[in-house]
Amino acid sequence: MKKLLFLLLSMLFAAAFVTGCSQQQETSENGETQTEQSGETESQETVMITVSENEGENIITEKDVEIEEEAILLDVMKENFEVEETDGFITSIEGVSQNEEKGKYWMYTVNGEMAEVGANEYELHPEDEVTFDLQAME
Repeated sequence: MKKLLFLLLSMLFAAAFVTGCSQQQETSENGETQTEQSGETESQETVMITVSENEGENIITEKDVEIEEEAILLDVMKENFEVEETDGFITSIEGVSQNEEKGKYWMYTVNGEMAEVGANEYELHPEDEVTFDLQAME
């Protein structure tokens, strides 16, 4: 009797394990099949990007952006905003260009600190707060 009960419980446990770890497929509205793993949660890492002028006086846009591990700031900007750049330095964001004659350039800070490298070299981290500001160089 004990062997039968043990066998029955083992089979029940195995069935529960297989069911819990199986893949579920859903069909989206456009007919594509999407697969998701049961029991696994995929958390999206994000950064907040603010684009402004004159040291934050005029906010042009603000967006919470999803990033992947080891994301480079310039790539993220190009994927989420209308950006022009030269040699890794951003010259225009959302149609607002820097003005060399007036000495106004795009500067950026991360978590309130001025960046020491160009956007093409800066690796983002989850929860970073990035601000691009068009401002006069002093």
